[in-house]
Amino acid sequence: GIEYIDSYVFNKVEHIRFNSTVGRYVGYTEYGVKNAEAWNSDAGILGQEQAQLESYCKHNADIYYSAIRDKT
Repeated sequence: GIEYIDSYVFNKVEHIRFNSTVGRYVGYTEYGVKNAEAWNSDAGILGQEQAQLESYCKHNADIYYSAIRDKT
């Protein structure tokens, strides 16, 4: 399967991450936890992240796999 991760990093510190396998945001700092709580309660934001998995990741994975198969 494909896993999509969207990390928010500032000054080399990861504050928050969306993980498509978990299906929600996880905060790693006080700021990140507060944002994760807010973003996880917003179905529109979560839907946008899941849409990235479908439209970007799966679409490009098909292209990459096809290119690899064609060369073997």
